[in-house]
Amino acid sequence: MGVTCRLLNRSLTCPVLLFRWQQCGRWIEISGFGGEEPLPAWHWSQLSFLTMVVPSGNESSATYFILIGLPGLEEAQFWLAFPLFSLYVIAVLGNLMIIYVVRTEHSLHEPMYIFLCMLSGLDILISTSSMPKMMAIFWFNSTTIQFDACLLQMFAIHSLSGMESTVLLAMAFDRYVAICHPLRHATVLTLPRVTKIGMAAVVRGAALMAPLPVFIKQLPFCHSNILSHSYCLHQDVMKLACADIRVNIIYGLIVIISAIGLDSLLISLSYLLILKTVLGLTREAQAKAFGTCVSHVCAVFIFYVPFIGLSIVHRFGKPHDSLLPIIMANTYLLVPPVLNPIVYGVKTKEIRQRIIRLFHVTTHTSDP
Repeated sequence: MGVTCRLLNRSLTCPVLLFRWQQCGRWIEISGFGGEEPLPAWHWSQLSFLTMVVPSGNESSATYFILIGLPGLEEAQFWLAFPLFSLYVIAVLGNLMIIYVVRTEHSLHEPMYIFLCMLSGLDILISTSSMPKMMAIFWFNSTTIQFDACLLQMFAIHSLSGMESTVLLAMAFDRYVAICHPLRHATVLTLPRVTKIGMAAVVRGAALMAPLPVFIKQLPFCHSNILSHSYCLHQDVMKLACADIRVNIIYGLIVIISAIGLDSLLISLSYLLILKTVLGLTREAQAKAFGTCVSHVCAVFIFYVPFIGLSIVHRFGKPHDSLLPIIMANTYLLVPPVLNPIVYGVKTKEIRQRIIRLFHVTTHTSDP
């Protein structure tokens, strides 16, 4: 019985190897850790056919998964991690700045800015849920992730995305009431109601995504344990299962329709009603109304366009085109947290003025 061995990931300290042999007329393949000496590189795009079968023929449960960096750029990803880390720092500091400004400026204690604080908090959490592990992959070749840790990361990313979508919907509703029913705005969106909306966003996002790790837990894994991203996604993990995943697919579709699909539809409807109202105003009033909506419209596009793009790539992308989905996935989690503070800081006059005053005071305080 001949045994062949191939390298799956040379970026690990102990390379991940594929052991392959023929037994009873069929090929048996199982992955494991090799020695410290690097072997010839194994092209990532050829991993789609690999399977991991226990020699006894029984299905197995995965204990860990292997995350990948940037296929084809293994030698350069150490240096590419520095701009990614810089963007992460900018995202965290920018969103913390937004939260601080809104909290300390009493005139900004309005529904729109409170929702903005919620959005900033979610941006910090969603980027933090993935970036530390990505940096560990790029800088320290730490590509393995335990099964339960993978499920926790998957739940965090998906639930936080659902919460962010709900907050964007709440912000659209705030703009609708403020422009179409300005006299009722103060009575409709009171502080207690805004707080309840924020709590509802958290409960909704967590409740919709809670079944995902439960479904994954029930699946046996006998295929390759190599994921196609730098972090864990439901659609990525479930494809490694060697059982029927129709329940996962159907529920995933239900979540997308009931959360992202419904939210984007209601946001579009809100702006259609806003547009109808604004067209009946004077030109000066139109400019003022549109000015209050520009930042939110930008935030909506910044959030939904990468999400939809990633979904399309996963659905229609070619199996060997592995670099594009990874770039899209990293864009989806990192770009919105970076751009949202910039958009709101530049486009929102009240926030911009408060930040300028804050830096002005800081500069004068530091002067001798």
